[in-house]
Amino acid sequence: MFHRLSTDTLNWIMIIGVILFIIEIVFFHGGMIFSALVCGLFIYIGWKKFYHIWGKFIFWIGIIGLVISVLNMLAVRFLLVAGIALFIIDYAKSKKDKDQVIPSISTQNNPNTEALIRVAPLFNHRVFGDQKTAENAYYWRDINIHGAFGDRVIDLSNTVLPDDTAIISIRHLVGNIEIYIPYEVEVSIHHSSIFGRAHILGEHHWNLMNQTLSYQTEGYDSAYPRVKIITSLLSGDIEVRRI
Repeated sequence: MFHRLSTDTLNWIMIIGVILFIIEIVFFHGGMIFSALVCGLFIYIGWKKFYHIWGKFIFWIGIIGLVISVLNMLAVRFLLVAGIALFIIDYAKSKKDKDQVIPSISTQNNPNTEALIRVAPLFNHRVFGDQKTAENAYYWRDINIHGAFGDRVIDLSNTVLPDDTAIISIRHLVGNIEIYIPYEVEVSIHHSSIFGRAHILGEHHWNLMNQTLSYQTEGYDSAYPRVKIITSLLSGDIEVRRI
């Protein structure tokens, strides 16, 4: 369905959704947003203690509360109504459009085409749960992920970094990030956090409140291998240390 929509239409839907989200925050004192955040905290605590009976109870209570809170938000209601309306419009158009046979054009001899190989990422986007690199040797691939709840552990001692710059980009809501780097690797770190702590190569920040930190090793601009780390957290700790 969405492949028939123009980019402008999708942009307007997102803009209206954001406006409704802001209205709910400003005029309804947060509305169901605060409830959703509390339920998200329950989910995180319950997931971390899921092996206990009370952890399972808190987790599922958080899931149910989060679903109810999200469905009661103005922006989400608008998106649901817009999605249903677009589905009906698309279905009506599909009934009017006649089937067309479009001949396929062979690109085998086209010099402008290139052979592409799809590479599996080290990490997939995951809303819940922890992720860590393999404990045995693995082939390096740049990391670019986002998530909601859980910890992320990246150990670079079990891989061979490329001769240029390796990239690690993580955008996360609640959880901790741990990155272990060999001594011969140069590092650049750009970290932002709303709440949390940071321990970066011997530099300690015990109380981050809506702050951004930037560090790099002395030889980062001229030596290889090197790794560039870009992370952002809503609430959580980051630890970057040598191994």
